[in-house]
Amino acid sequence: MRTYRELFRTPEFASLFGASCARVAGTTLAGLALATLVYARTESPLLSALSMFGPSFAGLIGATTLLSVADRVPPRAAMTLGALAAAVTGLLLATPGLPLPAMFAVIFAQGVITSIGAGVLYGLLGEILPPDGYVLGRSVLNVSVGAMQVAGFALGGALLVVVSPRTSLVIGAALAACSALVFRLGLRSRRPRASGRPSVAITWRVNRELLSTRARWAVYLSMWIPNGLVVGCEALFVPYAPHAAATLFVAAALGMLLGDMAAGRFLSPQLRQRFVTPLRFLLAAPYLLFMLPLSLPVMVGAVALASTGFASTLLLQERLITLTGEEARGQALGLHANGMKAMQAIGATVAGLTAQFLPVGTAMTMLAVASLAVTAMLSPGLRLSDPRIALRRATRTDLTAPQLSETPA
Repeated sequence: MRTYRELFRTPEFASLFGASCARVAGTTLAGLALATLVYARTESPLLSALSMFGPSFAGLIGATTLLSVADRVPPRAAMTLGALAAAVTGLLLATPGLPLPAMFAVIFAQGVITSIGAGVLYGLLGEILPPDGYVLGRSVLNVSVGAMQVAGFALGGALLVVVSPRTSLVIGAALAACSALVFRLGLRSRRPRASGRPSVAITWRVNRELLSTRARWAVYLSMWIPNGLVVGCEALFVPYAPHAAATLFVAAALGMLLGDMAAGRFLSPQLRQRFVTPLRFLLAAPYLLFMLPLSLPVMVGAVALASTGFASTLLLQERLITLTGEEARGQALGLHANGMKAMQAIGATVAGLTAQFLPVGTAMTMLAVASLAVTAMLSPGLRLSDPRIALRRATRTDLTAPQLSETPA
């Protein structure tokens, strides 16, 4: 599967795509409204930031306790109920007079539910699409997430000019309810991928199995740590270039979208394996320039070029699927998604702390060097998951194995 026409002709993909777009737009709009509401009540930048990005940390709780749900419930029901839960939490957060502790409890619960939904969504994508279409489908969903985040922030900013944050939260809840309806009507019923009841014990057991081999461990760390450190570089755009930060964020988003599109649409399966390593190093290398004073065009070009390297994560997801059985696919992909979000939040925190004591450009360069060093250290383990190397090893084994005599007895 190499074309978008083939992709959208696949039954159910269009419904999955449309519902996901509505869900992301609603979540982004609601996050901006919530951060605005919390800041107006508390005048605390920290609490405002935690209200918007706190679900990423709450996702770690879901990933370590409830992620077995992703493979042990019917996918359509799970996606529908997850979207309805987002609508309900949006309405609860819009309730006038809701105490601040109760508000953060709802935010925490929303993060845990979202952590389960990621595993269900990406596992279901692997069932809807044939194996050779997963990277293209995942790249399209990645592009839609970026586009819907831009649209959600734009719509949210416009709405906050004319309506209250609580009204914006209600609109976000309405978008989540629409996505629930599309999930329910546009997807067919499927049985769970794995048998048994979900539990904390099963979640721990499967997570241990997923991280038990050097090959999978290297794939996970390669998707989490270098990515998170580079997001830390992005978190310093505002102090590095206050008047050009918005331009740099747009350049980063466009670079990521172009990288995902190119990887999904134009790279064959063989080329995708060859590009994993170059893209992993490209992710951080341009940020070495930020030690120097840069002109705006150079900054924009470096950021856009670096962000194309995020496509390496897309290619590594394909490799993770080949290393994981179908019965644990949802949990494997959910573990990746939640670990990645958590490492991005940690990377942004580390970047902020480093920039408190060092010049911002120096802090960005140090994060880039750390990302490159981690990438290099993980490369030997990552080779164990390379299908080309596995094939060469199998071929050598076949050639050196004792051969049956062709001489008749």
